[in-house]
Amino acid sequence: MESWTYRIPLIPNDAVTYILLYVPAAELLAVHRLVCRQWKEIIDGPTLWKKKCQWEGFIPKTIRRSPKSWKVFYVLSSLKRNLIRNPSAEENLDGWKIISNGGDKWRIEDLPGDHGTPHPEEHVNKYFVTSFGKCEKEQIIDLNAEGYCSELLDNINPAIVVTDWYAARRDCGSKYNILVQLLSGSLEVLHEFCPKTVVIEQWSDACWRKMTHTFKNYGHGVRYVRFNHAGEDTQFWKGWYGIRVTNSSVVVEPETLTVVSEGTKVVLPCQEA
Repeated sequence: MESWTYRIPLIPNDAVTYILLYVPAAELLAVHRLVCRQWKEIIDGPTLWKKKCQWEGFIPKTIRRSPKSWKVFYVLSSLKRNLIRNPSAEENLDGWKIISNGGDKWRIEDLPGDHGTPHPEEHVNKYFVTSFGKCEKEQIIDLNAEGYCSELLDNINPAIVVTDWYAARRDCGSKYNILVQLLSGSLEVLHEFCPKTVVIEQWSDACWRKMTHTFKNYGHGVRYVRFNHAGEDTQFWKGWYGIRVTNSSVVVEPETLTVVSEGTKVVLPCQEA
C-alpha cells in the first residue's frame, strides 16, 4: 500500500499575527510558542507585541523611539497598577499590618478634615491620621505573586516607583517617616529608601506633600517590596492631631517612550493598563 503524507499549507505570518493578537500573553509564552517554528518566530519577534501594545492602548500609534523589547514593554504595561492594597483608607485599615498604634491609635477621616485642605487628586476622599504616640503600618508586596516573574525582575530591573502623600493640621505640628525596602526571597534587605524624619511645625500650611522615590538598576534577587510609613503629633495632644497619609503607591513601570505629537517631541510614561 502506497504511503503518503499531507503537508499543512503555511498560513501567512500576517494572518497568524492577527489571530495571536486575541491570545493572552501568558498563553502565548507558555503554550502557543511551542506549536511550531513559525509561531515561535512570530511570538519571539517584535511585531506581534508592538501591535498588541497599540491595540490595547499602551502607546500612541506614532512614536519616535521603540523600547528595547516590545515583548517586555507589553508585559510590564499590562501588569502596571498600584500594588498597594487600600492606599486611601476606603477599606478602613484592611490590607495594612499595624506595627505600632500609639496614643489614640490610627483613625480614618474624610477629606478635607478639620484644619485640612483638599487632596490634589480628586479621587482621594479619605486619609489615615496618627495620634500623640507613634503610629506605624506597613505592607509587604510579593512581586512574583503579583505577576512579575523572577527572570523579568532579575534581567530587566524595571523601575519600581514608590509614592506617598502626607499632610499636617494647621494647629498642630507633626512628624512623618517613610521606609521602603526591596527584599530578597528570604526577606533580606537588598536596597532601601529611608529619608530623614520630616517635621512640620505648628501653624504651618496644611497642604498635601508628595514623597516619591524610584528604584533602578537594583540587580538580582528582588522578590518583595516592604512599604512602611509612620507619624505622630509633636504637641502630645489627645486625639488625632498627627500626620495624615493617603494615596500610597508602589508601581512597577514600563520603559518611558518618546512620542511625536504634531511635530513636537513629548516624553510620556506608559498609560495605565
